[in-house]
Amino acid sequence: MHESFAARAKGAVPLHAVTAAGLSKFLSGRSKREANWLRHSGFAAKDGEIRLMPDASGGLACAVLGLGRGEDSLALAAFAETLPARTYALGEVPDGFGGTTALIAWALGSYKFDRYRKTKRQRPKLAVPGDADVDEATRIAEGVFLARDLINTPANDMGPAELVAAAKALAKDHGAKISVIEGEALKKQNFPLIHAVGQGSERAPRLIDISWGPANGRKVTLVGKGVCFDSGGLDLKPSSAMLTMKKDMGGAATVLGLAHMIMDAKLNMRLRVLIPAVENSVSGRAYRPGDVFASRKGLTVEIGNTDAEGRLVLADALSLADDEKPELLIDLATLTGAARSATGMDLPPFFTDDETLAADFAACGKSANDHVWRLPLWRGYESALNSDVADLTNNPNYNLAGAITAALFLNRFVEKSKSWMHLDIPGWNDRPKPGRRKGAEANTVRALYALLKSRYA
Repeated sequence: MHESFAARAKGAVPLHAVTAAGLSKFLSGRSKREANWLRHSGFAAKDGEIRLMPDASGGLACAVLGLGRGEDSLALAAFAETLPARTYALGEVPDGFGGTTALIAWALGSYKFDRYRKTKRQRPKLAVPGDADVDEATRIAEGVFLARDLINTPANDMGPAELVAAAKALAKDHGAKISVIEGEALKKQNFPLIHAVGQGSERAPRLIDISWGPANGRKVTLVGKGVCFDSGGLDLKPSSAMLTMKKDMGGAATVLGLAHMIMDAKLNMRLRVLIPAVENSVSGRAYRPGDVFASRKGLTVEIGNTDAEGRLVLADALSLADDEKPELLIDLATLTGAARSATGMDLPPFFTDDETLAADFAACGKSANDHVWRLPLWRGYESALNSDVADLTNNPNYNLAGAITAALFLNRFVEKSKSWMHLDIPGWNDRPKPGRRKGAEANTVRALYALLKSRYA
């Protein structure tokens, strides 16, 4: 059970939540004293509006949260973020906000990255509602928190070796197998693009390979971009763009969080997780614009820009994954600024040619309040990947549709998988909302878990 939950509700303070449209009915069901107090305090049930209602002796009788139009199922996280430390229990809340949903919201609201702070405050706890699945809420919270912690950790403490350590700890917890290819061994074992991107750093590149579940199970493979810090390489980023580049391993972190949920729920699949873990640095050993490398697949790639490194490391990992012909292959990456320009930070785009998968995933995103938006794999832009000296370039000769051309590049390395989906996530919240503080975020992880649970439970 998650540490922000309590097993018993005895003596707990009730928590109520109400939409603006339901306020009149809510007030009519309260005592005259409570209703008058809320009215005189100006409570209008606006989004995030909280009132702490005193009892006759000056203690805390209850807390009431405004839900506005009631569109955010995670709104109850605002309680966990703001209430003083004591035990609370759900009171009157609208349909769709109670039970397991309330536990997930509460847990997500309890998150705080305090690794580098000495002061630790007591946190409020929520008594588990009788109709809630506490195990499900706990595994989802733990998976999200694992990803957030990895992304929030600065690059000096989260390089390829540290990402490997986190993956090994996860594998050990769930009895999964893990292997790691490191440094020069990547070249010897035919992962030339991963090696090329990581060769400029003193921190050797790695390829993490986790497997779990029965060998004859339905194969699901997750690939996560693990660029632990991206300077841009010799095509150096401006300093302002480097400030949040610790999050460039957000795909890897989110994949590990998702893997925790899958393994903890014991979903019926053969799971494989592949993470190319590198640091894109500047040095005399760094790869250069104009260099040409063979890929694991055999396609040659001209380096048009060293800051388009994510698609390179993913290409080799996707080729390895594709060789196994999985039933479902999903990659996650903080890949392009173009994706953020197209859909912002709240709505990560995804790409797939599988119409059923696209519809199912979008529906799962909506039901989990972890929304996504499909963008097209528009083949009309394929020619932008052409190179004069190699099979393709990592820097398309078209300055528009960057998220699409990046997806098309990755698609060139996937042929045998039954179904493939690419997610271009930010790994970050820039506009905080209840349960989603500013900073690291495991974008799409709850939607993906809902999708996989619906198919492999």
